[in-house]
Amino acid sequence: MLGFLYHLADGARWRARRKQWPADQAAGRRGEDIAHRFLQRSGIVIVARNYRLPAGAGEIDLIGWDRDTLVFVEVKSRHTDEYGLPERAIDREKELRIIRAARQFAKHAEVPWENVRFDVVSVILRMPPEVRHVRDAFGEKER
Repeated sequence: MLGFLYHLADGARWRARRKQWPADQAAGRRGEDIAHRFLQRSGIVIVARNYRLPAGAGEIDLIGWDRDTLVFVEVKSRHTDEYGLPERAIDREKELRIIRAARQFAKHAEVPWENVRFDVVSVILRMPPEVRHVRDAFGEKER
């Protein structure tokens, strides 16, 4: 009987989350659009959006050129900073997936790894939106 109740509770939580997903996706898309415009105004030329590895093991939100440096940008957006800044959601595992995808992109683009940088743009979706750009966010990248 207890297992059945757990099953019902799990189903209710899943249905509630599923209803929220389109709103989360719209917020993520809006955050990426804001970050894209922000970076363009900063002089970064965006050349790709939502790059994925063929196996789907990693995704890069924005890729652009900052002079002779290829910049891989992770965008994190939230409606509020009540639970901390959006970039806190990037853990080591996420960094490694981004680095893996970046290596593949840089290899195909024939860009030396020394000319690569990882940035994070966090967007808090207020009116007006708050944008924070962290350059070289991953520090010394794995070589």
